[in-house]
Amino acid sequence: MSDFKLLREIKEEEEFKFLAPQAIKSRHSRGRLRFEPECDIRTAFERDRDRIIHSKAFRRLKHKTQVFLAPRGDHYRTRLTHTLEVAQIARTLARALRLNETLTEAIALGHDLGHTPFGHAGEEVLNEILEGGFRHYEQSLRVVDYLERDGQGLNLTWEVRYGILRHSKGKGPIEVEATEELFLEAQIVRYSDIIAYVNHDIDDAIRAGIIKVEDLPYEVKKTLGVTHGERIDTLIKSILKATTESNLQKITMESEKLKALETLREFLFERIYFSKIVRKEFDRAKKLLYSLFEFYDKNFDDVEYLRRARQLFPNESKARLIADYISGMTDRFAIYEYLEHFIPKPWGRTHFEEVII
Repeated sequence: MSDFKLLREIKEEEEFKFLAPQAIKSRHSRGRLRFEPECDIRTAFERDRDRIIHSKAFRRLKHKTQVFLAPRGDHYRTRLTHTLEVAQIARTLARALRLNETLTEAIALGHDLGHTPFGHAGEEVLNEILEGGFRHYEQSLRVVDYLERDGQGLNLTWEVRYGILRHSKGKGPIEVEATEELFLEAQIVRYSDIIAYVNHDIDDAIRAGIIKVEDLPYEVKKTLGVTHGERIDTLIKSILKATTESNLQKITMESEKLKALETLREFLFERIYFSKIVRKEFDRAKKLLYSLFEFYDKNFDDVEYLRRARQLFPNESKARLIADYISGMTDRFAIYEYLEHFIPKPWGRTHFEEVII
């Protein structure tokens, strides 16, 4: 046995010593889609985290919209900075509760890999066009299972894949329902996702001049705090207190704090996500993506990516392959494609002179 292999085994043994009984242990993973020998140095979940960070889909998140489309300011969140904030909150909670921090981090880093350009505008377009609908969390799983590495996928563990698939509740109840089977690390990511976006979207909306701090509901400010840091600190402490008191039966939150969080989420939908300023750009983005989808449908065989995708996935429908292509785009690439295919290009002087001569 090499010294390097011993390093992984030491880490696995330490999980049994230091993590809570309810934590998922790396050695007890349900495994991968395809068998692979274990790494000499890293645990199974460490490998998953590293594969996600090094993936193309992860890098593209830096140019994908969170809420505000292609903002001029440098301090607005993107899908990548959102992901990093989710991961940091999730790691804090997992470490404090003695759960598997690396598993939690891997799920958090991979949870939005399938998000479309222009945020939920792109998701709405593909959901309306694609037979069977389109949901970004299902696309995230498709990315890690099939689309990365030229059709080979990342071959992640079952736990990370399941956590990615189940991270989102949309506008549904934040709390995990009693009948819902979701391990604690995945529950943490669900909470962390909501805590991150409701707080940083408020921050960005204030920066954009859509709302002011004074506009936040009084009960929310009273219960959670006024500043970005105060609200996150309050929510994290509330989860730690309530979850510990439940003996880690599930990730939960004090009822008063949970109600305030739900109120804050509703406020965001009403005042930010459906505001005239955001919806105006949202609708423009939808028109752009509808046009691109129609163009690719008519010119499928002329697009290199789509021809290659058909070779890799011969049993997939044309619409499914186009949806994969569009969902993987960054905002700026989608805009570039629209300009390339729909906006007339002015002739250069040299070309004009050649024509008239």
